[in-house]
Amino acid sequence: MKIQFIGAAHEVTGSCTYVEACGKKFLVDFGMEQGRDVYENEKIPCAPGEIDFVLLTHAHIDHSGLLPLLYAGGFQGQIHATQATTSLCEIMLRDSAHIQEFEAEWRNRKAKRSGKDAYVPLYTMQEALGTIRRFVPHAYDKKDTIAEGITVRFLDAGHLLGSASVEVWLTEGEVQRKLIFSGDIGNFNQPLIRDPQYADEADYVIMESTYGNRLHEKPKDYIEPLVKLLRDTFRRGGSVIIPAFAVGRTQEMLYFLKKIKDSDLLPEFRNVPIYVDSPLAIEATAVFTNNKESCFDEEAMEYVMKGQNPIGVPGLITATTSEESRAINSDDRPKVIISASGMCDAGRIKHHLKHNLWKPEHTILFVGYQAEGSLGRRLLDGAQYVTLFGESVRVAAQIVSLPGMSGHADQKGLLQWVQHVRNPRKVFVVHGESASADAFAELLRAEYGYNSAAPYSGAEFDMVTELYTPAAPVQIQKSVNRKSSAAYDRLRAALDRVSSIVQSSRGLSNKELAKMADQLNDLCAKWER
Repeated sequence: MKIQFIGAAHEVTGSCTYVEACGKKFLVDFGMEQGRDVYENEKIPCAPGEIDFVLLTHAHIDHSGLLPLLYAGGFQGQIHATQATTSLCEIMLRDSAHIQEFEAEWRNRKAKRSGKDAYVPLYTMQEALGTIRRFVPHAYDKKDTIAEGITVRFLDAGHLLGSASVEVWLTEGEVQRKLIFSGDIGNFNQPLIRDPQYADEADYVIMESTYGNRLHEKPKDYIEPLVKLLRDTFRRGGSVIIPAFAVGRTQEMLYFLKKIKDSDLLPEFRNVPIYVDSPLAIEATAVFTNNKESCFDEEAMEYVMKGQNPIGVPGLITATTSEESRAINSDDRPKVIISASGMCDAGRIKHHLKHNLWKPEHTILFVGYQAEGSLGRRLLDGAQYVTLFGESVRVAAQIVSLPGMSGHADQKGLLQWVQHVRNPRKVFVVHGESASADAFAELLRAEYGYNSAAPYSGAEFDMVTELYTPAAPVQIQKSVNRKSSAAYDRLRAALDRVSSIVQSSRGLSNKELAKMADQLNDLCAKWER
């Protein structure tokens, strides 16, 4: 029985933990890295085809986004997640593949003109669709045995529709262990979704620390500061542009805007248009509506009981096509534009920033976490110029962050969550920038007496002997461009798939084995320099 930490170790994104137990090899999350990549991640210690299954905490791309790459490498196991996460991943993984294929097409047009090498997407739509077919949905609060000796239960993590902390019971001979993977722990009193549920006990806790060294500046009410910001911007003749994650934050903003309209809190700007410019967000909003009974909180359910959609804003304008998206910036009226991505590193929001960032009458409103190195973080940190589509753009618009608007629990919330777990033998702190992860692990150890550690990628823990083997951090070389390595990552996935096929070929006839060897040798000879 062992745990190996792969991703989101002293980093916020790219979540991935590898577990060997009960004769099985499985992953908890396999996410894409976003923003600045600080440390090298250890490779998963086996071929994708040897992974028996994946436990997925929630649909955000930094937890789910590399699952199609796993599938491309030969993974054929099941992906266990909640029903809502399964529904959201059906659209989010397709969207991720579409973005990568679109970017590859755009880059390759430029590369062809300049004579540069072709750009290869990390994975394709076909691989995303193959991944979606591997999902197995689970209900909250229900124990399910998914392999001999392995039972799981999903608890509502309160972070996103369908988000979960995952309890895992392991029985191997006489040895029994229980793990709890926190996933992303939600903020308390968020709109729409329920507060986090607590686990009662576990031997080992693997928990996030995004805000492990900070407390949220939480206002008493989101509506009042939002109304003031909207009124001030509209009076200048400007628009409020909201980079928002298509899943979660967009629906929360629609909830606030509905309450503002229903209460007529901006009577002088009653007819200001509100746009949602994100096909993914539009589809995700439908998923929210379809999962209201299992995920909405009491306040949102009051709307439902009255026959109303809590995120159904009167007069909302949705932009699905590229033409509809472009037309928004031809509308000179004050307006609200909600567009993805939430960190401004991809998607249609970049076009809206290019058109509006240099105009002082506008407001760019951030309502979610901005990872280090992301365009959103640079804007919040006071950048005076940013580069968009190869063009330098001056930052003249007001850059504002709505206090308390976070889907993550702060330090107080994290402590409240872990203190409900009775007598854990060890707590592993992951999913936080170095300063945050280290500070929270030290807080647990020094002030609360926990046996805690903040592992770097590659660290291992033996659940039988309880031997913890730390790993040294390996920093990314500055010259490495993650996007330029996509083709190499696909090549590694192909190698893993070939390795899996070779390992499973034992038992074939000598003739078949010889034919396979000849074909592989011919392929090697073709590429040997």
